[in-house]
Amino acid sequence: MTQLALSKLTLSHFRSHKRAVLDLDPRPMAIFGPNGAGKTNLLEAVSLLSPGRGLRRAAADDLTRRPEALGWKITAQLQSLHQTHEIETWAEAGNPRQLRIDDKAAPQVALGRIARILWLVPAMDRLWIEGAEGRRRFLDRATLSFEPTHADAVLSYEKAMRERNRLLKDMVRDPHWYTALEAQMAESGAAMHRNRADAILLLTQAQSEAQTAFPTGLLDLIHPDPACDAPDDAAALQAALKENRSRDMAAGRSLIGPHRADLKAVFADKGVAAKDCSTGEQKALLISLILANGRALARDFGAPPILLLDEVAAHLDATRRAALYDEICALGAQAFMTGTGPELFAELGSRAQFTEVTDENGLSTVTRKDSA
Repeated sequence: MTQLALSKLTLSHFRSHKRAVLDLDPRPMAIFGPNGAGKTNLLEAVSLLSPGRGLRRAAADDLTRRPEALGWKITAQLQSLHQTHEIETWAEAGNPRQLRIDDKAAPQVALGRIARILWLVPAMDRLWIEGAEGRRRFLDRATLSFEPTHADAVLSYEKAMRERNRLLKDMVRDPHWYTALEAQMAESGAAMHRNRADAILLLTQAQSEAQTAFPTGLLDLIHPDPACDAPDDAAALQAALKENRSRDMAAGRSLIGPHRADLKAVFADKGVAAKDCSTGEQKALLISLILANGRALARDFGAPPILLLDEVAAHLDATRRAALYDEICALGAQAFMTGTGPELFAELGSRAQFTEVTDENGLSTVTRKDSA
């Protein structure tokens, strides 16, 4: 199978890294070092080679190294579907993020056409027990990996909803003000629902095909207050929004629509909702979904995605840790994984490349190692 992989990554004045250069091969990368050394910053840099604000959802100004605050830059060489791409993304102080692909200015959505990047970070460990917003974001990232235009649908929907909410708060009753906005919400919202449902189907199929030590999750897209019987039908959704105006006006916001959706998961073998599982089971279920996403993308995109797995060994026993590494290698994915010590990656052996990150007075240093 064709591989998607970075062959070089350079950071300049990015977070704790004044300058870092990584020459890479397609194998998984084990990154180890003490807490606070700058390991996650490397993963964040890679995450910015995909559309959006990266794995920390940080503003451009927050990424620059302090105290210089000169702005930051990331350059990368990407091998993708038998082609080599040169990517540059940067932001000068006080300015938005810029992007060039193969020496041409490009919108961020163009990154989704040449690469697929998935991540799992410790903040997601509480995904199943906290609010629905995090689960929607998780599902939308998975959906975006299959359908890059999903981001446009989400942005269009949210823009129209903000305008509609402003009218509702101002108690505007003239229906003419709402018609166009509700039409836009309905069209984009129906597309969002279809895209999410398709993504869940692909994840479910990919889970069922796996022979894995990680649990299978039964996934469902639910709406606490359904907008209509056919949320993938723009006309039906528009009619529901119109009918619900008086109720929405009383609340001062839109109470129905895909912005209220939630991702439900059940630990299949036990029949237990993910929110009621142990911490280790919840982590294992998340890893299972990331691996399923990777397998589905390998078919859909033509190459497995780049995986960013921050502190992935946390809450995994030695057996599941070894199984995870076997899965990653079988998938053929270039995975960037972090941990505090090289012993956490011992099961990888020569199947991985190793990098140590150290810190001295807030300055990170990256050192390539031959092995763990």
